Amino acid sequence: MPNSKPTILVTGGAGYIGSHAVLALKRANYDVIVLDNLVYGHKDLVEKVLQVELVIGDITDRALLDRLFKTHDIAAVMHFAAYAYVGESVENPAKYYHNNVTGSLTLFEAMLAASVTKLVFSSTCATYGVVNTVPVTENHLQNPINPYGVSKLMVERILTDFDKAYNFKSVCFRYFNAAGAEPTGLLGEDHIPEPHLIPLTLLTALGKRESISILGTDYPTPDGTCLRDYIHVTDLAEAHVLGLNYLLKGGNSEVFNLGNGNGFSVREVIETAIKVTGKPIKVVEFERRPGDPPCLVGGSEKANKVLGWIPQYPHLEDILSHAWQWHQHRHG
Repeated sequence: MPNSKPTILVTGGAGYIGSHAVLALKRANYDVIVLDNLVYGHKDLVEKVLQVELVIGDITDRALLDRLFKTHDIAAVMHFAAYAYVGESVENPAKYYHNNVTGSLTLFEAMLAASVTKLVFSSTCATYGVVNTVPVTENHLQNPINPYGVSKLMVERILTDFDKAYNFKSVCFRYFNAAGAEPTGLLGEDHIPEPHLIPLTLLTALGKRESISILGTDYPTPDGTCLRDYIHVTDLAEAHVLGLNYLLKGGNSEVFNLGNGNGFSVREVIETAIKVTGKPIKVVEFERRPGDPPCLVGGSEKANKVLGWIPQYPHLEDILSHAWQWHQHRHG
C-alpha cells in the first residue's frame, strides 16, 4: 500500500455499529473520515470521543460524494448508512428503497468514478427471512419478509453484478443482533426510538421505562421465549477491520455471517440483566408478534476460517455488563 495509513471513508460512522467500527479502525492505525446525515447518528461521539473528521451529508448526494473522493485519498469504504427499523420499512418502504438502495447505488457509482473499488458492506441476517436451519450458514436461501431485508439483499445483488462488470470488490457481513458497548465505556447504543431488547431492558433497570415486554411465551424453546443470537458490537467492529484488511490485500468478494453461534432466550436476557444491574425489572407478557421465528442463530465458521475472526466477548453477561456501564453513563 502506498500510504502507511490508508484513509477509510465510513458512511453512517456516527451510528451504533459504525462508531465502534471507526474506533476499531483508529486502533488499527487507519485514518478515518465519517459521512453521516445525523438522522440517527451522534455528532458528539464522532467529534469528542472518536475525534475524526465528520462530514455531515447524505449518501444520495452525488456532488458531495464526488467532492469527498476528489479531496481525500480514500483507499476503501465501509458502508453502514442505512435505515434499519423493520416495522417502519413495512409502513414506509419508499424511504427504505430510496436511502438503502438508491443511496448505496449513488455511493458505488461515485466510488467507481474515483477508482475506489473496495467496500465493506453492513448487511443483515434479515436477508434470509424465515430460516429453516440452525445455525444459519451463508448458503441458506435468502427470502426476506420485509422491505428492510429486501433493501439489503438488493444491495448485495448490486455488489455481485458490480464485481463481475467492474471488478468492484466487496465483503458483505450479514449479522445477527448487535449488542453491548465498547468495554471501556467510550461508546454504546443510543437509538431514538430504541427497538432492541437489551437496551430496553437496561433502561427499565434505570427507571427510564416502567416495564419490559416479552412477546410470546409459548415458542418451542426451552423456556418458551424466542432464542436470538446476540453478538458484541466490539466483535462486529473487529470483523469489519479484518474484512477491510482482507480486501486491501487483494481478496475476492465474499459474504460472511457474523454470529455468536449461541442462542439466548428473551427470559435469559432479562434474568442476566437483573443479575448484572442488581435492579428489579418488571416484566409484562404479551402474545406472540407475527413473523417472529422461534430461533435465529448464526454460524460464523466461514468468517473464522477466511478472516481469522474469533469473538472476544461471546458471553451474555459480558455483553450486558458493558452495555449497563454505558447506559448508566449516558442515561443515568
